[in-house]
Amino acid sequence: MNDNEYAIIGHRIKQLYGIDLDCYKSTQMRRRLDAYLLRVKASSWAEYFRRLEASEEERLRFKDYLTINVTSFFRDPDKFEVLRKEILPTLLAGGHGLNVWSAGCSDGAEAYTLAMLLDTAAPGKNSHIWATDLDRNVLAKARAGGPYLTDEVANVPMAMRQRYLEPVPEGFRVKPALQRLITFQEHNLLRDPIRERFDLIVCRNVIIYFTEEAKEALFRRFVSVLRPGGYLFIGATETIPIAMARELGLEPARISFYRRQAESLGVAAGVSR
Repeated sequence: MNDNEYAIIGHRIKQLYGIDLDCYKSTQMRRRLDAYLLRVKASSWAEYFRRLEASEEERLRFKDYLTINVTSFFRDPDKFEVLRKEILPTLLAGGHGLNVWSAGCSDGAEAYTLAMLLDTAAPGKNSHIWATDLDRNVLAKARAGGPYLTDEVANVPMAMRQRYLEPVPEGFRVKPALQRLITFQEHNLLRDPIRERFDLIVCRNVIIYFTEEAKEALFRRFVSVLRPGGYLFIGATETIPIAMARELGLEPARISFYRRQAESLGVAAGVSR
């Protein structure tokens, strides 16, 4: 597609969903859009947008595709082992429960992974996880606690699987006691307000699709609501440039983990725990 067509498509998508394609790498997004048009056997984008206007089901299906939901429990197990052995003990040393944000949580597998780790490390400490995503469909699955396929829970240690999951015909469902540690909410990472401060922000395998400008804007948002001494946990293939991290007051802790230092950036007004 040419630049003019991409701009028109982007305008319509922003009208429909509030998703700004300018925040995504255009080469990757154009390729995904071209592939989708072929998948739905539409002769043109004009025809496909007429379909979207006529069908709520089709609008939801297209939004699912745009928001790129790929996840599983304990994805990249070695990184979650670092979180379990090093990061969480440091954060919990203060003796209180933690406030955690799972940003771009998809169908809840990441948020429930975090809940398992927190409940195991500090049961009864009143920790809470705010889990957000732009996609209502995956959030519905998350709020219901599944069901999750056997492959999706393959990395869950057996003791945790027995304690926190229950078998159902479709696979596994999260037990209600663990569900209560999490609040799932529809939220646009780059636009919607954030009304809390966090000890740990987890945003993994989301920013790889963003432009450099959108990444920087998002990192600034994260730091503005991350407590000094708190940690940002990003994807295994994602990094924050050293100069940007230093400017934001972040220091590398381990691969994929950054610790906030002093109040160098200033905290957004009205944000509290």
